[in-house]
Amino acid sequence: MRIGAPELLLTLLIVVILFGPSQIPKLGKLFGTGIKGFRDGLSGGDSEAGTNDDTEECK
Repeated sequence: MRIGAPELLLTLLIVVILFGPSQIPKLGKLFGTGIKGFRDGLSGGDSEAGTNDDTEECK
């Protein structure tokens, strides 16, 4: 199943109605950061893995 132009336009319209036009750039940045974090987590390429000391506090 492919997503066409009408579906994308309807989705964009719903997002604009729900969040307002001023919030769209913030949502885009947040979504992009989330996708990047998800991909890094899947590949195991977390650049901050050595800086987190939470595991030592739980012991």
